[in-house]
Amino acid sequence: MDQQTPPADHASPRRADMASGGTRPRTQLAGIGSYLPARIVTNEELAQRVDTSDAWIRERTGIRQRHLAAPHETCAFMATEAARAALADAGVDAAEVDGIIVATATPDQAFPAAAVRVQAALGAGGFGFDLSAACSGFIYALSVADGMMRAGQARCMLVIGSEVYSRIMNWEDRGTCVLFGDGAGAVLLRAGHGTGAAGEPGILSTHLHAQGDLGDILYVDGAVGQPDKPGHLVMKGNEVFRHAVGKLAGAVTEALEANGLAASDVDWLVPHQANLRIIDAIGKRLSLPAERVVVTVDRHANTSAASIPLALSEAYRDGRVKRGDLVLMEALGGGLTWGSALVRL
Repeated sequence: MDQQTPPADHASPRRADMASGGTRPRTQLAGIGSYLPARIVTNEELAQRVDTSDAWIRERTGIRQRHLAAPHETCAFMATEAARAALADAGVDAAEVDGIIVATATPDQAFPAAAVRVQAALGAGGFGFDLSAACSGFIYALSVADGMMRAGQARCMLVIGSEVYSRIMNWEDRGTCVLFGDGAGAVLLRAGHGTGAAGEPGILSTHLHAQGDLGDILYVDGAVGQPDKPGHLVMKGNEVFRHAVGKLAGAVTEALEANGLAASDVDWLVPHQANLRIIDAIGKRLSLPAERVVVTVDRHANTSAASIPLALSEAYRDGRVKRGDLVLMEALGGGLTWGSALVRL
């Protein structure tokens, strides 16, 4: 599924609209924020409890440490902190927010949604709901929010990715427990207008995909509806890797082609932070130099739906990603689900 503001030469009704001086809705990223748990666990520390080593983890994933949540650092707690940071960055009061979407596979409760817990903590109004698309969750949530805002259903929304994967890990399985970490990232979206040109700020397009017959290569074995199962993450790593590079490369090419752009137009690739080898492969497919690819997997590990907003927040805070930059985001997760988003900050 694609959602986009098409380039100027696509649709004749739009050309007529532009010729008459009209504008079209465009969702703009007004604020960016994040939260990471205080506790950092290095590979060396992990090797004291799991049959692994720093060298084994680094060579296969690029990960050297991860943040793990304390008991009070729940999905909703971290989402709230990331949201507060995004609101502060935008200079917006929580009372202006009329919609919250939390992308998560690790909510605090089956219901109510983490999003309404965030709403209550912030003192916001409007609506709130959670969205589950595993590691693709943030891209999916961004697409849903963009559609709602362009349809006029909201004018100010928070989109948050928040995960506590440490609580669904089998800590005896070295093939999975070394890969994940906890954290949250958020963006504040404001309704804006423009002619639809790629040089204007806002979400240019989003592109979503899923292939359900691949659901058994990455899943959690149990949930509220299956209390007899352990509820641990299960992954066939080689299979996921095999599908990831091709599907992600296709999604990023799709985003560029939909907007009449080339890889050389992209200022930053902000990929899902799962594995450094996958990130490098996508960068090479796009012929992007390493200095234009944001990498946090070495310090954050895989934070699932939180990984893209966490990476975006870090690069934005340290000054690499600036207002006006063209940012390409992509992710793949359990489902399989995958997608991309092209955003002008």
